[in-house]
Amino acid sequence: MDKEMNKYRADFPILAQTVNDEDLVYLDNAATSQKPQAVIDAIVNYYRNDNANVHRGVHTLAERATAQFEAVRQKVARFINAPTSEEIIYTKGTTEALNWVSRSYGERFVKAGDEIVISYAEHHSNLVPWQELAKRVGATLKYLELTADGAVDLAKAEATITAKTAIVAVNQASNVLGVANPLEQIAQLAHQNDAILVVDGAQGAPHMVTDVQKMGADFYAFSGHKLLAPTGIGILWGKSELLAQMAPLEFGGEMIDWVELTQSSYKKAPLKFEGGTQNIEGVIGLGAALDYLEQVGMDKIAAYEQELVAYVLPKLQAIPGLKLYGPKDPKKHTGVISFNLDQIHPHDVATALDMEGIAIRAGHHCAQPLMRYLDVAATARASFYFYNTKQDADRLVEALLLTKEFFGNGTI
Repeated sequence: MDKEMNKYRADFPILAQTVNDEDLVYLDNAATSQKPQAVIDAIVNYYRNDNANVHRGVHTLAERATAQFEAVRQKVARFINAPTSEEIIYTKGTTEALNWVSRSYGERFVKAGDEIVISYAEHHSNLVPWQELAKRVGATLKYLELTADGAVDLAKAEATITAKTAIVAVNQASNVLGVANPLEQIAQLAHQNDAILVVDGAQGAPHMVTDVQKMGADFYAFSGHKLLAPTGIGILWGKSELLAQMAPLEFGGEMIDWVELTQSSYKKAPLKFEGGTQNIEGVIGLGAALDYLEQVGMDKIAAYEQELVAYVLPKLQAIPGLKLYGPKDPKKHTGVISFNLDQIHPHDVATALDMEGIAIRAGHHCAQPLMRYLDVAATARASFYFYNTKQDADRLVEALLLTKEFFGNGTI
C-alpha cells in the first residue's frame, strides 16, 4: 500500500521541514497528529468568510456558521456509527468528556458501596476522574488485570466485574502498549451486571473503524487533535436515555430554555451540555478532518498502519538491548510502540533522536500506574500514522542504533 498511502504525505505542509538539519520524521502521533492543508484551509475560510456566533443570530453569517456547526455533528455521528447526531456533544477533548461522565452521570447514579472498574493501562484522563468520583460518593475503585500483551484479561475480568459494579471504564487502545481491548466482551460483562461501559477512544478513533453500537459502549469519548483536527475540540457520545438523565455542568447562554429570577429550565441534549460560545473554529476543523479521513478510508488507514508495524517491529526487536512493551506479534499491535534501550534514559534517547530529526515521546505518557505495573519509570514511544512511511521506520531504527553506539562509546 506504500504508493497509495504515501501520496497523502504531501498534504501535510509541516512534514516538509528540516529539524536539526535533517528531514523531519514525526513519530509522536499518539500525542497529537499533524494537520492536512484541507483542515488549515477550512479554518481560514471560516474566519475569512463565515465568522459569527452560532444559534444566536438570524443574519446570513450566523446562519451559515450554524449550518456548518450542526453539519459536523452529523458527520461525527456517521464516523462512529451513533444512532443520532443528537447524542453527539462537543467538548474540548477526551479529558473533559470523561470528566463530564464522571460528574454528571457518576455523581447521580454511583453510590456508596458501588464499585468502579478500570484497567491498569488507563491514561490519567480515564483514571483520575474515577478516583475522584469514588472519593466523593464512597465507592471502591478496582483494577482489571492485563494479559502479557497488555490487553484486559477477560478471564480475570469475570471475577472483577460483579453485581457491585456500577461503571466499567477502559480504553479502546492503549497509548503506551499499542494494543486494542476486546470491548464487545467487556461490554457484555458490564451489562450482565447492570453496569455501564465508558470507552476512552482517544487512541482508537483516529486509527481504526469505530462503531459505538457494535462495541457495546454506553459512553464514548475522543479528541479531535489526534485525528487531524485542531486542539481544543473533542466529542462525548452517550446513549440518549443516559444523556436525558444527566444534568448540565456549565450554566449560562445557549443551554437554557427559559430563565426566571429564581429558577431556570434547560434544553435537551446535546445543547444542554454546550453552554456559552463553543469552539466553532475547532468544530469546523473537525468536520474538515473527518471529510479527509473519509476520503482516505479508515479501513485503509488501519491496514496501512498494520503494514508499517509489521515492517518496523521485527527491526526493533533485532536491536540488542532494546526492550519492547506490549504485543510482540505485529498483528496484535497498533501504531504505538513503547520501548527502552539498554540503560539509556528514555529522555536521552528522545533527545538523541531529535538531533537526527526524529520526533518521539519519552516519559510516563500520563500512565504512571501502568509504569509501576511494568516496573519501569518511563519509556520511549514512537507512534505512527498513515502519513508515515517505511523510510520513516528505517530512519528510526538507524537512529536508535546510532544512539546505542554513541552512548556505548561514551560519545554522548
